[in-house]
Amino acid sequence: MPTSVAQLQQWLQEPEGQCLEFKEAKQRYDFEKLLKYCVALANEGGGTMVLGVTDKRPRRIVGTQAFDDPGRTEAGLHQRLGHRIPVEELLLPEGRVVIVHVPPRLPGTAWEIDGRYFKRAGDDLAALSGQELRDMFAETGPDFSAQPCPGATLADLEPASIALFRDRWAQKSGDPRKRELNDLQTLRDAELLVEGDQVSYAALILFASRAGLTRWLAQAELVFEYRSSEAAGPAADREEYRAGFFAWQDALWKKINLRNDRQSWQDDFFRMDLPTFDEVPVREAILNAVAHRDYRLGGSIFVRQFAKRLEVVSPGGLPPGITPENIIDQQNPRNRRLAEALARCGLIERSGQGLNLMMESAVRQGKPLPSFAGTATHEVRLTLEGGVRNPAFVRFMERLGEETLRTFSTLDYLALECLEQGKPLSPALKERLPGLIAVGAIESMGRGRGTRYMLSEALYASLGAKGTYTRQRGLDRDTNKALLLQHVMKQGEQGAPISELQQVLPMHSASALRGLLLELRAENKLALKGERRWARWYAIPHNSL
Repeated sequence: MPTSVAQLQQWLQEPEGQCLEFKEAKQRYDFEKLLKYCVALANEGGGTMVLGVTDKRPRRIVGTQAFDDPGRTEAGLHQRLGHRIPVEELLLPEGRVVIVHVPPRLPGTAWEIDGRYFKRAGDDLAALSGQELRDMFAETGPDFSAQPCPGATLADLEPASIALFRDRWAQKSGDPRKRELNDLQTLRDAELLVEGDQVSYAALILFASRAGLTRWLAQAELVFEYRSSEAAGPAADREEYRAGFFAWQDALWKKINLRNDRQSWQDDFFRMDLPTFDEVPVREAILNAVAHRDYRLGGSIFVRQFAKRLEVVSPGGLPPGITPENIIDQQNPRNRRLAEALARCGLIERSGQGLNLMMESAVRQGKPLPSFAGTATHEVRLTLEGGVRNPAFVRFMERLGEETLRTFSTLDYLALECLEQGKPLSPALKERLPGLIAVGAIESMGRGRGTRYMLSEALYASLGAKGTYTRQRGLDRDTNKALLLQHVMKQGEQGAPISELQQVLPMHSASALRGLLLELRAENKLALKGERRWARWYAIPHNSL
């Protein structure tokens, strides 16, 4: 409702606080500062900013020449912040007054400008603290995607996108009768119309026309950029997809695939040919961003393609309780109604297995695991690396066979990846080792706490890599004892401390190394003199045996 003169007069009598901000701004007011104040007011629960009024009481109207075109100012605020912020002017005998109405932030969100979050501090602005941001993002609210979009109608949706959804839904459900539904009934049955056939935000995200999305939910767009190098500057290729997801999903993959180089290796008679970016993990990464981003924030999804790397950045941090460490086995869907619609047509699993598929694909293709490095409270950053690290490991996975691989869980893949990379195994991954031994994928060495695991000899042999297996497994016990004895003999009267002997056999644990040394002492080949840090191992001359 337009602000009345009586309402303005009432504001003039009230103290400046959370809901009111007064600025004299007789000649002009900086637009960038206006943006920051809008962010601060929204983060504090919304409020009103009045230009052309003195700041201190008793306040009086002095008039302002700032923002002479309120409609243009409102459009600029929407473009920069992604939120509709009404701007009006009152022409009074005392002068012109500009009033900016800032809506409150939604629960679980915070407004930002250029990655900075503001609040008011007296007569100035200050940055929100990390704890304040964490508290805001931890708030829970209703499912945004299930809410009706006030004013949106079926005319804002694209019939071709609804038809594509309907066809996939019929195929996924095995019910060809769904293809006979009209658009209205399709949306009703998919629960995408709510509260008396009002269009939900989920329907806009999936099926909106360009004009409809621009009008009601412009931040639901996706921006693609291709960069040929890491250098800053404009992208070599950029395209904005501002329409419902079904209108551009295939077009985006085709765009990425245009520059999807294939990596080839020749090893004897074996030739490996792999794409830098596999279609399944790329589509899953984009689906995750669309399904789980926070649409209450004004930012867009960005997909940035480099020669060997793909980045997907989506607004809103990980949901409460979800971390990069537990994300493969924990769920907290942010847009449940949207996820349910995507599950109906088979694009995602309700069990949230998108990241699992990305990880399994990376392991099978010898690529680094998907990374969440750079993820913060205001955005999720998912990186897919396309470079193959070890072609021999790809052959190793192929030798296991499709039938065996189909029985593997994501944790099985991660355990193999850790062994191949020499990483420590978590307790959850260690539990998968007996099953991997049973299918012949790995083998164990030693006993008890000193047990070690590695990829199996049979598979290395089938790849013609017996030398690699020997290097990974290490030398046999007698050979290791001979190496220790040879080193101690070279030290002569100086002897060798335990720290030095650990350098001879770096793959052995301290207990395993001590076991070898004790065997040599029992055989009268070595003697130990001194204690603690002064202890030294000495060779026993042959003539004293």
